[in-house]
Amino acid sequence: MVNNTGLYPYSLEEARRQKEIKLWRESRKANADCRAVIEETISRDLNGKNLNPGCVQSVLAEFGYKRVNWVLVTTLLVNGADGRYSPENMAWARRTPVRDLGWEKKPETICVDVRPELLEQFVNQYREAVQDLGLFDSTSCEQDTSKLDFTGKVLVLSPDILKEECWRSEDQLWYAHDGFGCRPNDIGRSVRCTCLGDGEETRWNRHDFIGVLRDECLPDWAWERLAELTGQTAPEIGGMTMN
Repeated sequence: MVNNTGLYPYSLEEARRQKEIKLWRESRKANADCRAVIEETISRDLNGKNLNPGCVQSVLAEFGYKRVNWVLVTTLLVNGADGRYSPENMAWARRTPVRDLGWEKKPETICVDVRPELLEQFVNQYREAVQDLGLFDSTSCEQDTSKLDFTGKVLVLSPDILKEECWRSEDQLWYAHDGFGCRPNDIGRSVRCTCLGDGEETRWNRHDFIGVLRDECLPDWAWERLAELTGQTAPEIGGMTMN
């Protein structure tokens, strides 16, 4: 049975300010349910010292990528200070901001309680499952994005902003037209842009984007959409050269 409760990514304090305590509680209960299912699944799929391949898939089917990510990241950040988890997975966990870590150290924790080496295997399976989706991430973007002007650039929208049914690389690439959010030092955050995947035009906030896509990471289909959108030939767009 699929759990359709929305993930509430903000702190309890923020929920109180926004009068969203109910959403926070519902999300937290779903987090706890997810944690319990992860523990049960690891116990079920343990084969000697190793987890069976695809152990993570049934949990993803029930709770989705975002919630599983939230529970795993929280577990690593709360319990990993003593070095029980690999530096690679700790570095991965730190890339997700979790605002309620202080609360998670209380008895009502949502942290997964299994042997560290088993959780490491489960985390690795999760990361591989995400990688198989072919989404763009920070490694596909220019460095120092916070200092760049977005105008006329192809931007990578964070998967955290998208619904999971839209977790496709085509839905991540957006061409920035204008808006105060294009310029890094302006007060405004709004960026008017068009999706290269389906042509939708809307406004996102500057912080919704991972960054500016590096030229060499732009796929051929996106070059074609970009040329149609701007009326220029592909090699001339933004000074970029098509491979």
